[in-house]
Amino acid sequence: MAAQRLVVIGGDAAGMSAASQARRFRGPEELEIIAFERGHFSSYSACGIPYWVGGQVQDRDALIARTPAEHRERGIGLRTRTEVTEIDVARGRVRARDLESGTEGWTSYDQLVIATGARPAVPRVPGIGAPEVHGVQTLDDGQALLDTLAAVPGRRAVVVGAGYIGVEMAEALLNRGFEVTVLNRGEQPMSTLDPDMGRLVHTAMDGLGITTVNGAEVTAVLTGPDGRVRAVRAREADGERAYPADVVVLGTGVEPHTTLARAAGLPLGASGGLLTDRAMRVRGHENVYAGGDCVEVLDLVSGRERYVPLGTHANKHGQIIGANIGGGYATFPGVVGTAVSKVCDLEIARTGLREKDAAAVGLRFVTVTVESTGRAGYYPGAAPMTVKMLAELRTGRLLGVQIVGRDGAAKRVDVAAVALTAGMTVEAMTALDLGYAPPFSPVWDPILIAARKAVAAVREAAG
Repeated sequence: MAAQRLVVIGGDAAGMSAASQARRFRGPEELEIIAFERGHFSSYSACGIPYWVGGQVQDRDALIARTPAEHRERGIGLRTRTEVTEIDVARGRVRARDLESGTEGWTSYDQLVIATGARPAVPRVPGIGAPEVHGVQTLDDGQALLDTLAAVPGRRAVVVGAGYIGVEMAEALLNRGFEVTVLNRGEQPMSTLDPDMGRLVHTAMDGLGITTVNGAEVTAVLTGPDGRVRAVRAREADGERAYPADVVVLGTGVEPHTTLARAAGLPLGASGGLLTDRAMRVRGHENVYAGGDCVEVLDLVSGRERYVPLGTHANKHGQIIGANIGGGYATFPGVVGTAVSKVCDLEIARTGLREKDAAAVGLRFVTVTVESTGRAGYYPGAAPMTVKMLAELRTGRLLGVQIVGRDGAAKRVDVAAVALTAGMTVEAMTALDLGYAPPFSPVWDPILIAARKAVAAVREAAG
């Protein structure tokens, strides 16, 4: 019996996890695996790029979990610098172009995995194509930015956007000795938080020497006679202003890279991400799978599909896809939307729904905010921490938690993520048996303090 062929589009987390897992289940005599990757690298941590750019990670190769050569040694035909340009679902084949030679050809498949990831959301403004303007999504992007930072004569950087990528890149550029201005279209940095929590991030960024301008809509990247960046122009409430710049980094978020899928007629959700079932099969296509930053996933709190591009999910998707293709069985139940980040020593975390998310799905809720510390107040190094908690009216079901602080603030959100996944009420959370010792927590952990206050708010709202 001839071997079946698995074709994978995308050589990072989801794609190569799927390929590697499928290979564990089925040997080369049963399953031929061909993977296409348009970049130079495979299986790397895109989340680590800001820390490589900022100098905390010295060696680029430290971000690479498995090189193309290592994948090939394990029986996966990974073709780098090769871009898939078309998916022909009806005939079960993909067209790919070698980016070095320009040659193109069709490759047939029995099973297809689409792991095309995300791409930076690039503002459509004049000058955005200047050589000193960089998105940061791949290792190739990170290397290009580092090359520019080493070459530009000035030390002025403008970051467009203040989401996770924006604040992390602001820190990286600050660490590189640049004067950093962040132009943020929103009310406050970190739109993944409610504005009152984002305001804490803004205050901390100002304290670090990062200039953050809210309500700033970028209208153009201004270049000199030599075509190189000179400034970024933004429209604000009181008119337009130009911010001097030698380099520009896009932190405007990402969008699913589903151009191929759309052209092939595959089903997409509201955000443009591919829609799959729990086995990560593309809906309506038995032999086509998709995972990673190009798909939408089920939000376990709201019950709706949403776009949550994170490396943790991408790796899980790949494992599930590979197991199913290999003859096993696995499913992806969904997410609660947990994410953490930092800007210098300020830690930022969220899980579950924001106020506007809960309102958008028709949930009625109460919110509470508490100030505490990460350790016992008397213990050296205790630092302030703000916790915001949302709970559903009447039922008291936990809906979301946001944390901004220092001293281990971010990872405390994991307690809330588990509670959300379990569908716990805030009253049940107050009885959680969390670890306590003065170097690690007050007697009442900040999460438990917030839960107690939320219980009181739910009772008061019930009358």
